Amino acid sequence: MDRHDVSEHVTAEMVAQLHQQDLKIQHEYDCRGLTYWFDDQRKTAFCLIEAPDASRIKEMHDDAHGEVPHRIIEVDANIVESFLGRIEDPVKARDTELNIINDPAFRTLMVIKIGFLRFTPQNTKKQIENGLFLEQEIAQCVQLGEGRVVTSKPDFVLASFTAVAKAVTCALKVLEKLVDHQDSNDFVISLSSGIPVTESKELFADTITLANRMCYVNGAKIIITNEVKELYKSENRNSFANGSNIRVLSNDEEIFLTRFFNYLEKVWDNSDIRISDFCNNLGVSKSQLYRNMTDVLNFSPNNFLQHYRLLKAHEMLLRKKGTISEVSFQAGFSSPSYFSKCFTRQFGIAPSELVNSNN
Repeated sequence: MDRHDVSEHVTAEMVAQLHQQDLKIQHEYDCRGLTYWFDDQRKTAFCLIEAPDASRIKEMHDDAHGEVPHRIIEVDANIVESFLGRIEDPVKARDTELNIINDPAFRTLMVIKIGFLRFTPQNTKKQIENGLFLEQEIAQCVQLGEGRVVTSKPDFVLASFTAVAKAVTCALKVLEKLVDHQDSNDFVISLSSGIPVTESKELFADTITLANRMCYVNGAKIIITNEVKELYKSENRNSFANGSNIRVLSNDEEIFLTRFFNYLEKVWDNSDIRISDFCNNLGVSKSQLYRNMTDVLNFSPNNFLQHYRLLKAHEMLLRKKGTISEVSFQAGFSSPSYFSKCFTRQFGIAPSELVNSNN
């Protein structure tokens, strides 16, 4: 899939004409143009093309009309369909001479994360069954909201929506289901919007990354970006579904979250890392870092670093990435005994119990 950043004067008709020019010569470059998306508001176009490599796509575009893409990534057609709903031109567009498609690839993504309680040895069977039931309930909510489930697991769901308002409404319905059936109340829903191709190598990578990071934000069960709020208002006569269950992440908070996690994900497993290193990298004082951390994440910097390391360790133990001692060092702990103590306090289960229950 490629991305074209077009000028303000470009219209959907013009993009359709360019697409037809590609189709006329595509065979000369061993390419096959499957479909495209055009976002008139954001002035971006995306082409889905079967090709031997990226260079052939550039050569075809250059020869056909000179509009070379700004970015090309390799994608799986099934994943594209999960996010965007199609991998070929819509039927209703095929009967027109130019096949003009007024379909932006901009999507609102919903991430649902359900906590670790179901992995305890005493309740594993019951809670996994509960998780499977919730998967079905969530899938029904997504379908009613005209969304598409991209990934579904008992503890994680990723869904894609064309309409922001329907995504928010779906999140509220999912919240009701989770409150009714999730005993621990340990879950969070996040909503973030974006385009499929950015500077990352994966489809919707930036939007998914932000949505995953937002799940750490404190204050409500549904966390949304300010962009999602504004888009919702534009679809609902400038009104918004305010409530204690929804927290809107401000633009400044989103910037902080992004910068903080960009650094955290590089250094979290380094046992020598200090909070002063975070301050130096982010360009803030210790008091500023503490204030931002407590406001957004409800953790002090040191406590969140340990919290994050333990979450990573929990994941590694479940995936059998090493012994308890090995995982403790991989997670940035210098003492396996201290690691076990912290792990038990956070999850209510010793690492050894978790390992044995997962065998």
